Amino acid sequence: MAEFIMKALIRKAGCEKAITVDSVAATTEEIGNDMYPPAKRMLTKKGIPFSPRRARLITASDYARADYILCMDEENLTDLARLTCGDPEKKVSLLLSWAGRRAEVADPWYTGNFEETYKDILEGCEALLKSIRRQGVADSW
Repeated sequence: MAEFIMKALIRKAGCEKAITVDSVAATTEEIGNDMYPPAKRMLTKKGIPFSPRRARLITASDYARADYILCMDEENLTDLARLTCGDPEKKVSLLLSWAGRRAEVADPWYTGNFEETYKDILEGCEALLKSIRRQGVADSW
């Protein structure tokens, strides 16, 4: 969900040429899978376009290309620190830390509450985009 929520915010801000978004996995358990059907339903409900995707594991080239690598929870944070040899460039962070919260995004797999998850992701993505804009990364917006 986070990939498509962020893409929608970027489109709305008119900065698709300045910012790209990708989604990768920190573990192999979901490799090859598409987005969870209830997550698709939530995006549809919120009017956020999405496309089919297949989960893939993060690679060294993903790390090299990225300015920010966002995690939904502490487990992802730990996994990514391991996969990136300790995150030497300090690119990895919890999504909600951008909103000033040291909190995990609510996991709908356990709660079934996709609305809460959507709100958490939206809050984090909006805060990150605001921070990027303050940095003047895309002055042409």
